[in-house]
Amino acid sequence: MHRTLKRLLPLAVVALVLGAFAGSASAVKYVALGDSYSSGTGTNSYTLSSSCLRSVYAYPYLVATARGDALTFAACSGATTTDVMNNQISSVTSDTGIVTITIGGNDVGFSNLIVSCTTLGCGSAIDSATSQIQNTLPGKLNTVYSAIKSRAPSAKIIVLGYPRMFSSSSCWGTTGIDSSERTRLNALADLLDQTIAGRAAAYGLTYKSAIGAFTGHAVCSSSAWLNGLNIFNTTESYHPNRSGHSSGYAPLVRAVTG
Repeated sequence: MHRTLKRLLPLAVVALVLGAFAGSASAVKYVALGDSYSSGTGTNSYTLSSSCLRSVYAYPYLVATARGDALTFAACSGATTTDVMNNQISSVTSDTGIVTITIGGNDVGFSNLIVSCTTLGCGSAIDSATSQIQNTLPGKLNTVYSAIKSRAPSAKIIVLGYPRMFSSSSCWGTTGIDSSERTRLNALADLLDQTIAGRAAAYGLTYKSAIGAFTGHAVCSSSAWLNGLNIFNTTESYHPNRSGHSSGYAPLVRAVTG
């Protein structure tokens, strides 16, 4: 979810980049919307877009390639709900068959909050994020979900959530974040999960929680699907790695799309 000043890459460029795997004329049109959790930030390979940190290891690319879908990859690292409405939603049209999206984390500063916890006490920042999730995020999600639904009423619209970052263990990847802060950050992820699920349900969209899928694969686990702190490249920190996309998010989407 890390914010980037270069997230506004024109979608025309995306279509050009993705033309090689656009599929046949009868292929299902798949539009991938959202933030870094959909673009593939954390996989350390961004050949599709260095500006938006789009990766061939991201779940939208993996799912679309396996199915032979015509993918429009609009998701962009750092995107907020406003960015989706201003720069991504136009990709969704009446002939769209599949839409996936992760969004909301940047609206409450979730990823940046975790990174800041490594150097500063973050109790007040967690309080602020909690308030935003409860009071302002629902309305922003309503705007996005209603727009997707109205633009592609026949599409399978799959809203994906965010995982818990931490287990009870500590390691280099949790440097600077004490046990009580990890507990509060996990609770914040739960609240974000519940809020996104509730708004998706209100619009009749399919919601897939990532919390269960990533259980046992948190930062510091022996088979981690989430990156811990990377002091040399904080953008990679606290995002799904390649296994997080291939074994975590992609199966959630395939459970709906087949």
